[in-house]
Amino acid sequence: MTQSDTPQPAPEQHFRRELGVVSSTMIVVGSMVGSGIFIVSADIARTVGSPVLLMAVWLATGLLTLIAALSYGELAGMMPEAGGQYVYLREAYSPIMGFLYGWTLFLVIQTGMIAAVAVAFAKFTAVLLPSLGTNNILVTLGDFKISAAQVFAIGSIIVLTYLNSRGVKGGKIVQDVFTVAKILGIAGLIFAGLTLGVNDEALVSNLSNLWKHSWTHLENGSVTGVQTLSGTWLLAAFGVAMVGSIFSSDAWNTITFAAGEVVNPKRTIPLSLFLGTCLVTVIYLLSNLAYLVTLPLVGDPNGQTVIQRGIQFATEDRVGTAVASVVWGSGAATVMAILIMISTFGCNNGLILSGARVFYAMSKDGLFFKRAGTLNRNDVPGYALIIQAVWASLLCLSGSYGDLLDYVVFAILVFYILTIGGIFILRAKRPNVERPYKAFGYPVLPALYILAALAICVNLLIFKPKFTYPGLFIVLSGIPVFYFWKRRQAS
Repeated sequence: MTQSDTPQPAPEQHFRRELGVVSSTMIVVGSMVGSGIFIVSADIARTVGSPVLLMAVWLATGLLTLIAALSYGELAGMMPEAGGQYVYLREAYSPIMGFLYGWTLFLVIQTGMIAAVAVAFAKFTAVLLPSLGTNNILVTLGDFKISAAQVFAIGSIIVLTYLNSRGVKGGKIVQDVFTVAKILGIAGLIFAGLTLGVNDEALVSNLSNLWKHSWTHLENGSVTGVQTLSGTWLLAAFGVAMVGSIFSSDAWNTITFAAGEVVNPKRTIPLSLFLGTCLVTVIYLLSNLAYLVTLPLVGDPNGQTVIQRGIQFATEDRVGTAVASVVWGSGAATVMAILIMISTFGCNNGLILSGARVFYAMSKDGLFFKRAGTLNRNDVPGYALIIQAVWASLLCLSGSYGDLLDYVVFAILVFYILTIGGIFILRAKRPNVERPYKAFGYPVLPALYILAALAICVNLLIFKPKFTYPGLFIVLSGIPVFYFWKRRQAS
């Protein structure tokens, strides 16, 4: 047998580095901005009660997010591998800590976000095509029902999963196009609110309530009391209000998951984290400013007009739609539906593209399904994408993703604290490792983030216990699973 006849081993597959600074930034922005900015300001307004604190909540969230992103840049430069935050936690602490993050990401965080964003996409598509609405029940099995919206949501997950299975270049193009369209659309809404939407009634009301902080308590949609805020209660309400803004600003770290496909990741990832979080923070602040010049913050839940209901009691909390209705009248629902469809579709593309890379990294460590650690012929983790899509689709059918996401906001913060704490640990453990980028303001700013996030966590444990403790249970449920995978790997 000649040398040419000898079977040659198949060449080892590698990720293709296709994501430059622009595309990486588009993943950061696109994954962060979904439908939250159009909705959560209503709950924040009810919790803090004043225009000053509404803006302060979003500003504080933006600053914390920026500090975290600048801190993650050091870790990304040190470990430019697929898996991102999973890898950072594994290396700073132990394999089990990385696994608990990856487990929670798979069980709820990433897949739950994908499910929630997909259903939001379907609901707003139903504004244009009513047959796709949640009221169109296709299957009924006792108390279990499947609506057209759920089926359409799953269809959108399948389409995006297929597009991303064809290669990172296709996913990049979808991300770039939809994120640019999203930014332009939101910029249009902001401009319209700040120019065409300005009205005297909103300005007079908001100026008179500028410093009147209050917490409006609801139960089953009805107001049960309005509590004047000062001192400790003011701080408590501020921390609780940040849950919505933090969740709306989450997913900025997804670009670290796809580090294996980023061009010059040691430079590109820190830069894209900085640019993306800065851009989103500016968008969020300007959006809320547009809300405040168009609508009174304090409203009446029984008001007959969008002005009377204000930001606090916008119908179904859709503040963006309320602003659009002031500007465009009867055409507002259609305008906002199209904008949110673009926003949610692009958001889900970024989540689907990036999330599968974490499960790929877990599989490489023997802590996930073996086939999830392989690349398909297009050099992307095809099986990891499929597994992610299947679980997200099941969450769509269950309808429980909303509750699950509420539960893990606390856990998300804990993992951010641990990851940024990992910077201090790794500087001590590996002082000589190359750090192309070092955390801005180290050690002051990373320490400040840890203290602020810890304060929010303690606040949530006290004032939102029904959401925090189940989140901890979800995280801890990964401990026996970790040892199951370890035992399976050893056998």
